[in-house]
Amino acid sequence: MDADEAVIRRFWDALSQGDGATMADCYAPDASFEDAVFTLRGHDIGKMWRTLMPGGTDLKVVTSALALERDGDTCIAHGQWEAHYTFRATGRHVRNHITTTIRARDGAIVEHSDDFAFWRWARQALGPVTGGLLGWTPLVRQRVRAQARRMLR
Repeated sequence: MDADEAVIRRFWDALSQGDGATMADCYAPDASFEDAVFTLRGHDIGKMWRTLMPGGTDLKVVTSALALERDGDTCIAHGQWEAHYTFRATGRHVRNHITTTIRARDGAIVEHSDDFAFWRWARQALGPVTGGLLGWTPLVRQRVRAQARRMLR
């Protein structure tokens, strides 16, 4: 196993254990992360994971198999995982299905993208009116993104 594959597997194991500190350590200093809520670079990625994965919450992560491939000097991983938790702002239970693509080079994650159905997440997290009826609108997404930015500050 080379260093790129090792760091991806280390990250994946830490994700399944909810270990945000170990996850944060897997990224290169200039890495990028993007999903429906966050667009982050560098140390903000680690800050996000340490904030989202603290001990004592009801977060449960279930990871599935991870597929790895090589593209020149980059290792690319594709995987799926589920996050089960209570959304703090509303007290509503969320079961979020996420598809992940990770690129590692020189023993560190350099790019990471998570894809999930924002409308499905919003319906669960925000409720049937705000999330179900309005979750597809840019206004709701902007509100959620702004709240997430405040959380990281």
